[in-house]
Amino acid sequence: MDEALLRSLMPSVLAILVRRGADFAAAEDAVQEALIEAVRVWPDNPPQDAKGWLITVAWRRYLDHTRAEAARRRREDLVDEEPPPGPAPSADDTLQLYFLCAHPSLTPSSAVALTLRAVGGLTTRQIAQAYLVPEATMAQRISRAKRTVSGVGASPAPGAPPGRRPGEKPRDRGRFDQPGDVATVLRVLYLVFNEGYSGDVDLAAEAIRLTRQLAAAIDHPEVAGLLALMLLHHARRDARTAPDGSLVPLAEQDRARWDTRLIAEGIGILQAALARDRLGEFQAQAAIAALHADAPTAEETDWVQIVEWYDELARLTDNPVVRLNRAVAVGEADGPRAGLTALAELDPSLPRYAAAAAHLHERDGDLSTAARLYAEAAHKATNLAERDHLTRQAARLNTDRSP
Repeated sequence: MDEALLRSLMPSVLAILVRRGADFAAAEDAVQEALIEAVRVWPDNPPQDAKGWLITVAWRRYLDHTRAEAARRRREDLVDEEPPPGPAPSADDTLQLYFLCAHPSLTPSSAVALTLRAVGGLTTRQIAQAYLVPEATMAQRISRAKRTVSGVGASPAPGAPPGRRPGEKPRDRGRFDQPGDVATVLRVLYLVFNEGYSGDVDLAAEAIRLTRQLAAAIDHPEVAGLLALMLLHHARRDARTAPDGSLVPLAEQDRARWDTRLIAEGIGILQAALARDRLGEFQAQAAIAALHADAPTAEETDWVQIVEWYDELARLTDNPVVRLNRAVAVGEADGPRAGLTALAELDPSLPRYAAAAAHLHERDGDLSTAARLYAEAAHKATNLAERDHLTRQAARLNTDRSP
């Protein structure tokens, strides 16, 4: 063992570790350990490159100590963060998950999938079946969503005071520092609800369950508004389709099949939300649904008040689809000519524009134009049930006009 060689190599080995980014004290400790290891190993197995050997061993020792120290600090932090003994909070963690799954960096489809997986507890297979995509595709979508929001778990939900972990240094987390807001969470849940029923998962019922859970965890009138809207729509579910699976329009539905328990619950929740005088779009939509649900017959529907609520909804959202629905309501309240006048102000490329125009033209007695527009709307329909319904409407008018 050449001790002089070891002493001569020590400074250069130490300098190399410091240049690589090790702090001086830790680098010196690592070099000392490398020297001890050299004394143990070299007599029986001397290296060909003494300096290279020392650098390699010293750097490994430094990395081992750095990792061990980081793990130790993290364990200490976890101990500091450990909640005191007692009952665990029931809502805080779940509420955080809602906002995390609605992170603004996620696409709507990814946010929906992650919400169903993380908050809803559905399997990847169930979610894939519900959205009629291969399981592998849905697994990739959820995996990408998880990667996108990784590192956001400690962010507070909106309304929570800002803070850091004990001992955590301030750092810039960029766009991942803020989870989604309430409006984004509600939109994700509404997307889930609108998927209805597919495969072995009832997404409408699942959306209601998740929204109930959110309403119990956060006091917000729009959360209540969305829950009321879901309940009022869901109450009419059994009456929306005939035994053969065909769509039944609202005016033709058997109202005895509506779930009066859900209607009463939805109206009660809505009234409590409206009383807080913080109107939002879901409350306005729920008010329209409540007016439909409250009418004993289609002829007794309060269309004038529905138009007023559509005016409020248009003011809140400035959404052209809302204005399209308002034009139909105007046609019921003030006559088809007034509805057609309101419709003429909108872009004909809007979804269901042709179907709305067909309905208003039929009520105005222009059966030829109505039949043509029903056929056009059927061609543009995005699902089979709607396409079949519109095709039957066109066929019915063409039959009525035939000699």
